[in-house]
Amino acid sequence: MKSRESLVRLKEFQVNEKRRQLQQLQMMMSEFERMTKDLESQIVVEEKKSGISDPNHFAYPTFAKAARQRADNLQVSVKELKMQEEALELALEEMQAEYARASALEERDSGARARA
Repeated sequence: MKSRESLVRLKEFQVNEKRRQLQQLQMMMSEFERMTKDLESQIVVEEKKSGISDPNHFAYPTFAKAARQRADNLQVSVKELKMQEEALELALEEMQAEYARASALEERDSGARARA
């Protein structure tokens, strides 16, 4: 019966690991979103300073162009991370179901041993 106890501990570890990964992913997405907002506010300041808000204008500030590109790249990263988050949430649900099954089997076995 030790193998069943080990299986339960393994499943519990896997569930906790998926939760940790999901939390890290969510923190990363929120950090990227915060960085995007900071860049957007810097772009507005730079455009006001130069008086040019059209990115296609020949005299558009180089810093604003670079910041806009970084902000766009961060938004793409956030979208990709959201797809990863959805996949991780599905994996977590599966792991939780496996853990619940293993725990139920362990409880059943320990109840049978107690009666014997």
